[in-house]
Amino acid sequence: MAMTFLSTSAQRNILTVTQLNRATSQLLGEHFLSILVEGEISNLSMPSSGHLYFSLKDANAQVRCAMFKTQQRRLAFKLENGKHVVVKAQVSLYEPRGDFQLIIESVEGAGDGALRRAFDALKLKLSEEGLFDAANKQRLPALPKAIGVITSPSGAAIRDILTVLKRRFAAVPVIIYPVAVQGDNAKYDIARAINLANEHKQCDVIILGRGGGSLEDLWAFNEEMVARAIFASTIPVISAVGHETDVTIADFVADLRAATPSAAAEHATPDQQEWLSRFVHLETRLQQQLQRKLSQKQQSLGWLVKRLQQQHPGQKLARNAQRMDELESRLNQVMQARLRHNNSLVEAVIAKLWQHNPAAAINSYKQRQDYLHKSLVTAARHKLEQLNQHLLNYSQTLHAVSPLATLNRGYSLAFLQSSGQIIRSTDHLRSGDIVETRLAEGRFTSQIKDIELRGNV
Repeated sequence: MAMTFLSTSAQRNILTVTQLNRATSQLLGEHFLSILVEGEISNLSMPSSGHLYFSLKDANAQVRCAMFKTQQRRLAFKLENGKHVVVKAQVSLYEPRGDFQLIIESVEGAGDGALRRAFDALKLKLSEEGLFDAANKQRLPALPKAIGVITSPSGAAIRDILTVLKRRFAAVPVIIYPVAVQGDNAKYDIARAINLANEHKQCDVIILGRGGGSLEDLWAFNEEMVARAIFASTIPVISAVGHETDVTIADFVADLRAATPSAAAEHATPDQQEWLSRFVHLETRLQQQLQRKLSQKQQSLGWLVKRLQQQHPGQKLARNAQRMDELESRLNQVMQARLRHNNSLVEAVIAKLWQHNPAAAINSYKQRQDYLHKSLVTAARHKLEQLNQHLLNYSQTLHAVSPLATLNRGYSLAFLQSSGQIIRSTDHLRSGDIVETRLAEGRFTSQIKDIELRGNV
């Protein structure tokens, strides 16, 4: 069988690993300009560089995330393991390891996300039941005999509605049904007020409204109880909850949704300047078109900015910073392992040293020294006693032969006074010599007058 080998680089497009990872990183950055991802934080760490690294996970998967130090000033709360969040991020690839990751731009709590899911679930449920169908919408009366307003008696919405109604058509009476528009009891108050208006039948159009707020603040108007009360109302209901950008379930069920409480008052009363109303409508459409066009341009601009940022040295510095953090972590691990190994060696050497510790021998020698010292002291004392005894014996012997002892026995000693020489023979004397004689007690001197020779004695 014949085999053919491609021999030139032109016939094969071979990429290095670096080229592959870089191309993949650019492809991800171009395709995902900026995305929102919801999940739970885990494996949160912050090395000495100050950057944050963590994983974002749900029940089935997880993705690595990096939030650089410069982006952390946007954090409104401290990130913690187990916290459920929604992150705005760029999709990226950490090229040195080929790891897929998210570069975090901002983080917010996922509490609003839970409310949004509940909102979407109820919206889908009621839509499937037909509560939003246009066929069920009631027409507003051209000239209402009375207008019912269900809102807070102390909020800005009631003041705006009354101001507009007075300006538009002051002759139309207004019946106010005061309710709580926020809190646990708000849904019961609102549903009860709708039912009460239908029972009394004193008005032929209802404005249901309040001022703007967060999704949680407006939640009473997303309750199923309120939605069903609006749908069951035989009196047309105008929903005017929050600002123009705020959308609630009540807006979908109501017979008419107004952008604001003031706009609801506009719709509820006849307008003597119909053209002005048309101009307002056209202005709204124009704003929507401009907003849509502006959004498209902003998206294009964002795409170009992302492309520019990918070529910016800051991106490379950020990647290098992440690589540095990784190397620092590995270095710490190696140092810790080496330290543990060296500690083991030191402990082994210490154990060997303890085996050869001279303390026991020193203690034995010290005991031997103490014994010898005691023996030496005993021997010296014994020797000293012997010497003292000998000295006493010699002293007694010496005393026995001492001239002083001889004197005590009646003898005397004679000395020449001139020389102090003991006189042992007359040969040493001359006539006229002065002789000193020592007795056992006292002494005396005498002068030689006559000398007898030894032979004449």
